Amino acid sequence: MGSVRRGQLGVDDLRGVAREAFGPRELVSVERLRGGTKKGVYRLRLADGGSGVAYVWHPDEDFWPDAHADAQFPHATGLSLFEDAHDRLSAVGVRVPRVLLREPGGALGDVAVVEDVRGGTLEESIAREPRRAERVLARLGDAVRAMHAHRVDPAQHGVEHVVLRRALTHLAEAAARVDRIADARERLAELLVTRHAAVVPRSRFGLVHGELGPDHVLVDADLDEPVLIDIEGVMPFDVEWEHAFLELRFGPHYRHFATPDLDPARLAFYRLATYLSLVAGPLRLLDGDFPDRAGMLEIVEHNVTRTLAQLPAR
Repeated sequence: MGSVRRGQLGVDDLRGVAREAFGPRELVSVERLRGGTKKGVYRLRLADGGSGVAYVWHPDEDFWPDAHADAQFPHATGLSLFEDAHDRLSAVGVRVPRVLLREPGGALGDVAVVEDVRGGTLEESIAREPRRAERVLARLGDAVRAMHAHRVDPAQHGVEHVVLRRALTHLAEAAARVDRIADARERLAELLVTRHAAVVPRSRFGLVHGELGPDHVLVDADLDEPVLIDIEGVMPFDVEWEHAFLELRFGPHYRHFATPDLDPARLAFYRLATYLSLVAGPLRLLDGDFPDRAGMLEIVEHNVTRTLAQLPAR
């Protein structure tokens, strides 16, 4: 794969994968799909009109210039994580793409081929078909509640401490690159510590996606069902962590997920930590050769504003 330009696998590269997944049906074109910072995502079109989607996990498909990790937040990528998440979500009745092929350790790296859900993303549906999107959003709300109600014993206790350490690291990274964050660094660090101190330890978690935005949900056009993708980050965690991201990404549509049972102290702490991660993370990604630089910088700008808005007025 080293001879193939990053993110540009073609028919010749994926013909063997298609043959394993679809048998003698001829592969006629390969299209790189939008997104995918840690893996390659390719639509495989067949001569008979059929199609599938190939996920390719390989260092040449990972745009992150490093793999910052800790015990609770690994660099969530790879076939084994995908398989585990697929099994977990399926077990609680959440729709994920049907797997057609699993191929670990091949010439291209780890590969999975899944069904091609052709209804587009929920993000696109919200923009183009708002009435239809409301039905999908309602069903997605049900799916999220099923995930969060699936109580799981934690692999480790005190995850709020992990979040604090991670958020302080993100604050340091952001302050080194963004003057407005640098000017407020001490106040933001104090706010993180204060909000963390208000969090009471918890012994059980729900199942969270980790990056559940409308771009990570496909729409089954036949059934108007939400189909979750980019699932490698699925893990047991505080559900407030997910809600901080959901409210940010879904905006006025967050009402489909809102619940009165959330811990406000956790939500306030995780909200600030999330905003900082969405400043530091995209800036780190841009240290490499990720192509959509303007999009990443827009995310950074929005979350610098959100971060600073968390500070109490002087």
